[in-house]
Amino acid sequence: MEVLIMSGIRAKYDEEFKKNAVKLSYASPKTVKQVAQDLGISDNRLYMWRKKYTANGDKTRWATMEEELKALRLENAELKMETDMLKKATAYFANLHK
Repeated sequence: MEVLIMSGIRAKYDEEFKKNAVKLSYASPKTVKQVAQDLGISDNRLYMWRKKYTANGDKTRWATMEEELKALRLENAELKMETDMLKKATAYFANLHK
């Protein structure tokens, strides 16, 4: 876990910390806000992690779909770049044959 908040850099938490925080939030009789305060994180952050992980620490369907969307957006960007390069190459070779 890396926490550098005072310098204005956003805190980064490893996946294991997030999973354990979510597990604790489901298992504890305390409210999510109280658990978050005990862990030194915001309750909003813990709620976001609860969207990504189940009480068992598995990824939720939402998290899986989010990862798929990210991969598809990356693939789409790569395909757009390839298409642009092919268009430019086509225009270049078309000018050579004139």
